[in-house]
Amino acid sequence: MKFESTAPIVALAALPFASAWGNLGHETVAYIATNFVSSTTKTYFQNILGDTTTDYLANVATWADTYRYTTAGEYSEPYHFIDANDNPPTSCGVDYDRDCDSAGCVVSAINNYTTRVQETSLKSSERIIAAKMIIHFVGDIHQPLHDENLDVGGNDIDVTYAGTSTNLHHIWDTNMPEQLVGGYTLADAKTWAANLTTGIKTGTYKSSASSWLTGMDLSDPVSSSMIWAQDSNAYVCTTVMPNGVSSVENVDLSGDYYDTAIPVIEEQIAKAGYRLAAWLNLIATGSTGL
Repeated sequence: MKFESTAPIVALAALPFASAWGNLGHETVAYIATNFVSSTTKTYFQNILGDTTTDYLANVATWADTYRYTTAGEYSEPYHFIDANDNPPTSCGVDYDRDCDSAGCVVSAINNYTTRVQETSLKSSERIIAAKMIIHFVGDIHQPLHDENLDVGGNDIDVTYAGTSTNLHHIWDTNMPEQLVGGYTLADAKTWAANLTTGIKTGTYKSSASSWLTGMDLSDPVSSSMIWAQDSNAYVCTTVMPNGVSSVENVDLSGDYYDTAIPVIEEQIAKAGYRLAAWLNLIATGSTGL
């Protein structure tokens, strides 16, 4: 068992410090899930979260990023990623035993909190935390650089974006999604989610959406979420840095690189939202419902 809810605090300086997708991405994932969960699931999680508004998932989608910077939540810092010790762009791949160490990782966190949110004997406050963590971490695992160890998940790869100095991880989290959408408010997230939801139901993703649920098994959250991690990590070799670090380092990536990356970002956000809906449905009803 690689995860303990009382995991020790680790040195923050050694860990990635950017949050996957930023507020816009996480809230968009939550709104997509909102569009696909069953009515039973909606009631189940509204009751746990104590929020009967239609924004009940989006309202807590970024909570885990705030929590990890508190004294109480420092232990959760490693749970936002899994450090694949692979060799991009020559080879990409995630291995749970190799890459999820004793401090925990996003895969072990999804496993732990999936169990905890279903434990009705827990205090309400603990089940609330578990629900918030699941909503956030399913988003995190779909950001390719949250499934990569190289240069601290790209945080140490200096790039520029539209003339501003930043790093590779940050432009995947924030700059490129916000350029696409043109903002970062809750309303922007809801609009983006509506567009991606249409893509899943009747558009670009309709033919592939069912395959996104392959291998999903509530009784084995580790195997289920490893499929997601491996799927996301593959993009490190094909899209994030297909020609290696030197091809992106100290380069402005707001042009052709953006054009290549943005379809992957949109699909990963769509996958995260659809998979989150299915996972929440499994927790509440025992079926993906999709």
